[in-house]
Amino acid sequence: MKRNMAATFRIVVPLIVSVLPLLRASRCEGCFSIVVGKNASTDGFVIMAHNEDDAPPQIVHHRKVPRKRYSAGEEVALLNGGRLDQVDETWAYIWSEMQGMLFSDSYINEWGVGVTSDNCPSREDKAELTDGGIGYMLRRLVAERARTAREGVLLAGRLVERFGYIDSGRTYIICDPNEGWLFCVVNGKHWLARSVPDDEIAMVANTYTIRRVDLSDADHFLASADIIEYAVKRGWYDPKENRPFDFAAVYANPKAASNPSNSGRQWAGLQYVAERPIQPGLDLPFSVTPRRKVGAREIMEILRHDNEGKTPQPSSSKIIVCDTACPICSGATQTSFVARLRGDGPLDIGIVYWVCLASPRTSFYIPFHFGICDFPVGFAAGSPERPSEELYNGVVQSPFRADAMRAFWTFSNFHNKVGAAGAETIALTKSRALQIEENAFATQNSLERAARNLYTRDRPAAAQMLTNYSKGAYLSALEAAYEVLSRE
Repeated sequence: MKRNMAATFRIVVPLIVSVLPLLRASRCEGCFSIVVGKNASTDGFVIMAHNEDDAPPQIVHHRKVPRKRYSAGEEVALLNGGRLDQVDETWAYIWSEMQGMLFSDSYINEWGVGVTSDNCPSREDKAELTDGGIGYMLRRLVAERARTAREGVLLAGRLVERFGYIDSGRTYIICDPNEGWLFCVVNGKHWLARSVPDDEIAMVANTYTIRRVDLSDADHFLASADIIEYAVKRGWYDPKENRPFDFAAVYANPKAASNPSNSGRQWAGLQYVAERPIQPGLDLPFSVTPRRKVGAREIMEILRHDNEGKTPQPSSSKIIVCDTACPICSGATQTSFVARLRGDGPLDIGIVYWVCLASPRTSFYIPFHFGICDFPVGFAAGSPERPSEELYNGVVQSPFRADAMRAFWTFSNFHNKVGAAGAETIALTKSRALQIEENAFATQNSLERAARNLYTRDRPAAAQMLTNYSKGAYLSALEAAYEVLSRE
């Protein structure tokens, strides 16, 4: 295999195809997130997943950041001028970084606390900010400081109340092995969070999904103290009408809440797993009970959903495929991940971050355990800042080269070529991706048994074993990409 890959890296594949701007062809765009409660998961622990959609030009880097210690008196500087005291030590974390983007990074820390987000515009137009407010650093501080999802929600809430949130609105997905929370923040100093029931699955598609609220149930609902009083003051909610307080109806931007792309994508995702049929519309459930427990494979299938308006074929995993024409996975999807947050052993081995660069409909999920030494060097190679449109177009439109030293560029280029090549090449890509992922799943149990046996007596050796496993899956994906396009 090494000889084959060495040859692959030397070969440029000339493709006589027109390079189309795939993003413009997509009918629906937007991030999409999934939280699987621990009792709804085949793992017995929470699974969190996300498609990150952003208009190109973009670049995505992946790194593992170690624990860091700080001296007394050090501070954290926020982007707009605010400052807060630094803690004595910050946790290690995996970082999916999108250069130059304020709200597109994702994190998984060493305790299995994950944080990602969906843009969810609010109706707020009189935001209160202090010291410039907070935005970019909110999720980083959660990753650096929280040992549980609840801790992360409460920390994020305190930061929002202190500084004020700088953007219109957003839903942060904050999870750990045992709990998944949706943290809805509103421009300014208001927020509300709800936990996903352990035996249910929740999905978010660019508008708030928390409906009826019970603030007396502090185990499952958390919020800024005046979340209802403020809505009454602004004329958004009238308790005299004897209607239950519906957070999404009260605080969401009406255009986002009524956007058929958002409701269509949420409905499409829920249809894959729901125990009972769900009527399409704007009043969708916060979460659903699944027909059966689901695992990472089923979640990947949902994140790949893009039926392009055609009648869908029966699902390979025997789950119902919805008949909506609005894709969850689009040409704007820059990266996607499925995080298995298993907590029944060393978290270095239990946490597995399956990451896909470019749109997952034409790419490969590659597994990385938290205990890896680091990502392959190619996962953090390329532009140190957001690339120019000229640079981006020049790279993705160039002849294809499977380059292990440039992961994002290789898979973005591949996505561009496959999309332009047509349905047969897309189908072949999906088939090869499923093969590689299934091989990785098949190997994982025996690998993890060996890694656990080694972990207590030689942790560096166990880390290297996990690293080699991921590297092998990465090289297999590159080789498959070359083989797909060499047929053209």
